[in-house]
Amino acid sequence: MTNILITGGAGNIGSAIANKLAEDANNCIVIVDNLSTGNLAKIPKKENVIFVKANANIYNDIVPIFGRYNFDYVFHYAAVVGVQRTLENPMMVLEDIEGIKNILSLSKNSGVKRVFFSSSSEVYGEPFEIPQNEKTTPLNSRLPYAIVKNVGEAFFKSYYQEYGLEYTIFRFFNTYGPNQSEDFVVPRFIHSALKNETIYLYGDGLQTRSFCYVDDNIDTCIKAMKDSNCVNDVLNVGSDKEMTILDLAQQVIAIANSSSKIIHLPPLKEGDMTRRCPDTTKMKAILGRELISLENGIAKLIQHYENRN
Repeated sequence: MTNILITGGAGNIGSAIANKLAEDANNCIVIVDNLSTGNLAKIPKKENVIFVKANANIYNDIVPIFGRYNFDYVFHYAAVVGVQRTLENPMMVLEDIEGIKNILSLSKNSGVKRVFFSSSSEVYGEPFEIPQNEKTTPLNSRLPYAIVKNVGEAFFKSYYQEYGLEYTIFRFFNTYGPNQSEDFVVPRFIHSALKNETIYLYGDGLQTRSFCYVDDNIDTCIKAMKDSNCVNDVLNVGSDKEMTILDLAQQVIAIANSSSKIIHLPPLKEGDMTRRCPDTTKMKAILGRELISLENGIAKLIQHYENRN
């Protein structure tokens, strides 16, 4: 039996990777989440999935879980997420540093084989180059969320250097899917389009992003778990199809056959980077297949919402 811990496992990506890993009956998945932004409904209802409500940022919450289970692998995905939420709660974001230290210390002392960290495209800040490459693009964001992710990366690398605890760092770019909170851009646009309601954009909508369907994300991460080439390395995980937010809104309206109108709001004061697009050379080599297109991903999500209703 392989014991795997996933912190933040009641969130979008954490719950999806838990569900996929649980397909193997030889895996025992332990999900830890404090449910501040996660949701119980997202946790897979499977015999080999165990949920513990706990806060990874509090040592006394997390230490007994490591004492009870002999973890082989740890995915540390617990974090405060969302641009607006992180800007409004900077102290809460900074507290996530304690969780990083707790997970690494306990993993080091309990014989964990490898730890995986959900970093973010936000560490790149405003782009110096497109596509953004793991080795050459400088990490220059000053936002609290990005700073914490950058500090986290440094901790993971340092624990390997000092103690030999192996790691893989995933820099996630926008990942959407059925379990994503509805205040994120793709589900927000789709919900508005399905109701023929107005879709609101911040600024001119010409800021760019790339959108990765969650299945591509988790398949990459699970393959990286088994790939020796990903040990002690950093990996961009996302789509390399750069597009404007305005174009995203227009595509959602078209695919949903919606009559929604687009209204522009004043731009956000901070945190809305002008461009985002990863170099996915390493990701594609690991995944070994074509990525799910945005058109297919949006169609999948529309079908999911319609079936749910």
